[in-house]
Amino acid sequence: MGTENPGRPSFPATPFAAAPPTMTPFSNSGSVVGSEASNLRPMRPTVPPNTSPPMTAGPAGSGESPAFRPAPPTRFNDPSLPTPPSSYGPPAAGTFNRFPTPPFGSMPPGPPARAPVVGQPPFQPPPSQVSPPLSFRPQGQIPGVPMGSPPPGVNTPQIDSSFPASRPNFQPSFPPTVSGYPAAGASSQLPLPGYVKQSNAPFQAPQGPPVQSPFQSPPVGYAPSAPTPSPHFLSQQGGLAQAPPVASPYGLHSSTMPPMGAMQGLIEDFSSLSIGSVPGSIDPGVDSKSLPRPLEGDVEPNSLPEGYSLNCNPRYLRLTTNAIPNSQSLVSRWHLPLGAVVCPLAQAPEGEEVSVLNFVSSGIIRCRRCRTYVNPFVTFTDSGRKWRCNICALLNDVPGDYFAHLDATGRRVDLDQRPELTKGSVEFVAPTEYMVRPPMPPLYFFLIDVSISSVRSGMIEVVAKTIKSCLDDLPGFPRTQIGFITYDSTVHFYNMKSSLTQPQMMVVSDLDDIFIPLPDDLLVNLSESRTVVEAFLDSLPTMFQDNLNMESAFGPALKAAFMVMSQLGGKLLIFQNTMPSLGVGRLKLRGDDPRAYGTDKEYSLRVPEDPFYKQMAADFTKFQIGVNVYAFSDKYSDLASIGTLAKYTGGQLYYYPSFQAANHSEKLSHELTRDLTRETAWEAVMRIRCGKGIRFTSYHGNFMLRSTDLVALPAVDCDKAYAMQLSLEETLLTNQTVYFQVALLYTASCGERRIRVHTAAAPVVSDLGEMYRQADTGAIVSMLSRLAIEKTMSSKLEDVRSNVHLRIVKALREYRNLYAVQHRLGGRLIYPESLKFLPLYGLALCKSTPLRGGYSDVPLDERCAAGFTMMALPVKNLLKLLYPSLVQLDDYLLKPSASADEFRKVMKRLPLTADSLDSRGLYVYDDGLQIVLWFGRMLSPDIAMNLLGPDAAAELSRVTLVERETEMSRRLMGLLKKLRESDPSYHQLCNLVRQGEQPREGFMVLTKLVEDQTGGTNGYVDWLIQLHRQVQQNA
Repeated sequence: MGTENPGRPSFPATPFAAAPPTMTPFSNSGSVVGSEASNLRPMRPTVPPNTSPPMTAGPAGSGESPAFRPAPPTRFNDPSLPTPPSSYGPPAAGTFNRFPTPPFGSMPPGPPARAPVVGQPPFQPPPSQVSPPLSFRPQGQIPGVPMGSPPPGVNTPQIDSSFPASRPNFQPSFPPTVSGYPAAGASSQLPLPGYVKQSNAPFQAPQGPPVQSPFQSPPVGYAPSAPTPSPHFLSQQGGLAQAPPVASPYGLHSSTMPPMGAMQGLIEDFSSLSIGSVPGSIDPGVDSKSLPRPLEGDVEPNSLPEGYSLNCNPRYLRLTTNAIPNSQSLVSRWHLPLGAVVCPLAQAPEGEEVSVLNFVSSGIIRCRRCRTYVNPFVTFTDSGRKWRCNICALLNDVPGDYFAHLDATGRRVDLDQRPELTKGSVEFVAPTEYMVRPPMPPLYFFLIDVSISSVRSGMIEVVAKTIKSCLDDLPGFPRTQIGFITYDSTVHFYNMKSSLTQPQMMVVSDLDDIFIPLPDDLLVNLSESRTVVEAFLDSLPTMFQDNLNMESAFGPALKAAFMVMSQLGGKLLIFQNTMPSLGVGRLKLRGDDPRAYGTDKEYSLRVPEDPFYKQMAADFTKFQIGVNVYAFSDKYSDLASIGTLAKYTGGQLYYYPSFQAANHSEKLSHELTRDLTRETAWEAVMRIRCGKGIRFTSYHGNFMLRSTDLVALPAVDCDKAYAMQLSLEETLLTNQTVYFQVALLYTASCGERRIRVHTAAAPVVSDLGEMYRQADTGAIVSMLSRLAIEKTMSSKLEDVRSNVHLRIVKALREYRNLYAVQHRLGGRLIYPESLKFLPLYGLALCKSTPLRGGYSDVPLDERCAAGFTMMALPVKNLLKLLYPSLVQLDDYLLKPSASADEFRKVMKRLPLTADSLDSRGLYVYDDGLQIVLWFGRMLSPDIAMNLLGPDAAAELSRVTLVERETEMSRRLMGLLKKLRESDPSYHQLCNLVRQGEQPREGFMVLTKLVEDQTGGTNGYVDWLIQLHRQVQQNA
């Protein structure tokens, strides 16, 4: 397929009839197709003069086939079209390749396709006679009709269906139980690896009546010979161990199209999907088992040429396409987002830690004009005394302390000792000129709701215990600062001076004019006041256990926290349980109004009602304060307004609807622990530079934009990603390569000011097909999701979903038009190999929590919280959330021993459809935010007893999964632990569901099966058919 051998065609295999022994093969000899180097491209087909093409083969056992000479149809006398050879003669042995024939409508029907006789030698032509194969559709037409007049001296074989001794040598293998012949619309495809259709059902002809054949039927007891793939075919398929079936009626198909005139001189690999229903049937005509699915999760792109091996790792910077368009017109035909997804502090790959460099003597080497940092793509000239910036091409002087001689190839002799010149990601220690103030210490300030609902849910106790358990692990010891404020209808401050044995509580009830009662000692050094802090956390749960106050003065408490933190900055963690009801920033119930849905005012429910919170977020960002919000309410609490505090300060929103400590304490404790202990970059700013002629115009994520291109991030960590869109400033780019450099200036917890730099390069292309070939589905989906969520702030949900659908349609239509194949592959949805998962991810995005349904489908707070979460997720986590993993566990648990290999086998993901669920099985569903164990109705009682003990027969909504004294239980808990460790950014609570337990099974599992039709939404098959129909319109 296109991904294994980009830029070269792949030839699907299908059986051919053998030539009689007296047949003369092609006179030209050469290497077997596929044996050349991977950069070989077949040339335009030509027919040698004065050569008689071989005759078509007759039935087994017959003598020579007579030659037939029909006149070529005048309809195709177009000299601009290439002239393929009329037919192909087989060599004596070897494996054949499929050379299909276009189904021209005006052609008279020929004999039907038949299976080869057992023992026939396969067919493989020499490369000098190979034309780019067309898509073979077994419909009985005459093979090898030349398009255009044949060259002089070429004898065109005549074909006459009245001769019973001849038949075309295109014969696909069908199951012997087939009655009748496949008519137009049947196709023989080569499925992608991993999507092989294994079906024993007889093939039904999709269209048209059977074509009568003058030839004899195969003998009784005949079985078609199985094709044996040659080593060349296997090597092209990436070491595929088993040849896919050659005659699966539907499925994926890889084909290579002929050049389409001078403008399309390149031969293009593409994939396609057969879509054509049987007349008079409700069957959509698509085999769901063969549809492309991302069952391997996110695959980071690595298809760039060798010249770009110095790029930073894709987990730091991913472009939506690794081929940058050279003109505005090419951008307008792309239709998908053009830009990048950046995760500057992503966890480094194993063994590839980011080098920390300290340029003490020479200072950091930067371009004096565009301020680009020195990187592997700069070049040194003038015997090493000057270096040329790769972004703006300016020649810069090399400082004396950084000078090194050049060798004969122009490389610095000290290149191996210079990580900044050999690695795409490095970190510089910044000197004092990069500081506007001394580096701030890590600072954690906690704003805790202590109203009656917080007390009763147990939230206060869990939070206090978790903070206390993390005190030793907070980064930045011994500089770390800490402080607390609690609030209900009043605001409570705490003096934690180190000389005290117990904290002093001060209450401020004047909410209209909030003030700080004590200017000092509200923020204290943790190492100095450790005993006072621990005493406060021990007493906090009991301090308010009898509190009956239902009010929330959240706005005034927020202003008080800002006043305390504004001197230093830091991270503010808010624990909010009750809708703000007193003082500034109070909110009202507005989310339970169903009348607004479906109208032009619907979006207003998803934007902040009160500008107070956005203004506060701007103030927080200005003073380097990042805000994380933990929301717990079981009632509507207007997270659309409160969440803006996290959105515009580079923070995060954690949502725990209907929180109860007995059920959710483990999740809250884990996520709060990670928030407090993960490495954090403080008071950070980020800028991404790019080459001449292009620039980043829009930014999407959780941050505040300080200037046109400077992203302010008061606190950033490895779980945050940001997207940005590109545009061309010039009509035509003249350079061959474009460079991108991400620079994050931040304060490390150790007190050093640092600059993390990621550099990457991408080629500039003039071919839209190359842009599609180098597309990155993960980055495109990440960008599309951010754009869609932002659009929900100004449009109806229905319009947003339609917009996602339309962009995919436009992209596929443009790709279809690019190769002008619709007249021969009208029943196929054609797409580039790189974007084979895009339709499914688009469907999953439309069914995701922020976009799906309407008023009654998702509670408003849950919809808004999911939107804030998805805006910050890195690519890998986002794709897992959109298309979660579904794995069957019962076979694994029943095995006596479980090795690591068996664990990898059991983690084989299943399609997200109800057909994957067997009532006798046990399945785990994992989307990165939660885990659901689905117990089939007919699951073995032994498994249920081993895992649940006496609760096996109880309603599972009341059962908590705990490790029991059985091998099966220990194995299951170990597996869940591995799942959580693979993605530690969130803690996935394990929910238990039994088949048939409604509505629990419905909202936890069935609505998450994105490939099924649920709640009036399309399933995967219907979505593809709808895409295909719209792509064909005006194609």
